[in-house]
Amino acid sequence: MLEPEPVLYLASASPRRQALLASIGVSVQVESCDIDETPLPGEPAERYVVRLAQAKAQAAMPLTALPTLGSDTAVVVDGQILGKPDDESHAASMLRRLSGRQHDVLTGVAVTGPKGVLTCCVTTRVTLRDISDAEIAAYWKTAEPCDKAGGYAIQGMASVFVAGIEGSHSAVVGLPLFETACLLRRQGVPLWNGHLPA
Repeated sequence: MLEPEPVLYLASASPRRQALLASIGVSVQVESCDIDETPLPGEPAERYVVRLAQAKAQAAMPLTALPTLGSDTAVVVDGQILGKPDDESHAASMLRRLSGRQHDVLTGVAVTGPKGVLTCCVTTRVTLRDISDAEIAAYWKTAEPCDKAGGYAIQGMASVFVAGIEGSHSAVVGLPLFETACLLRRQGVPLWNGHLPA
């Protein structure tokens, strides 16, 4: 069976975002766009993730005639943005900070197309159970947390740490599907491999 023609340009190499879009029948062309992801001084987390999502989508625009999608996810605790861990020690310190408490996961999405640049931000509250130092050390050895915001992947082995979630599970994985589908349809991108028109 032939692969469907791409209907969207995804400015991300994240296999999770590709899989989420595939799950709603959106075939993508993938190109990672490197941008500076340093937060601006005093920048609120919501503005930060939307700014990065928009920058990624706009960086991809000259490369394609298709609508483009950029997205960024940040883990926020006590008002501080936790990025991807630099090393094992950094990952361990983040997980100790998240252990036994709630935190917010913010995901910004930007889609370019005939309507200009459309954006949204979705906040999901996640509660982790108490995580022992032995579990943190063992989790690092799986290599899963190496490139994950906050040092954990909710859809992977770290799911055993998740005591509760309020909001969009797919947003924590990397893309809020309900809100993303709304943006895509507004830009004329069909869902369900064209069976659900824009």
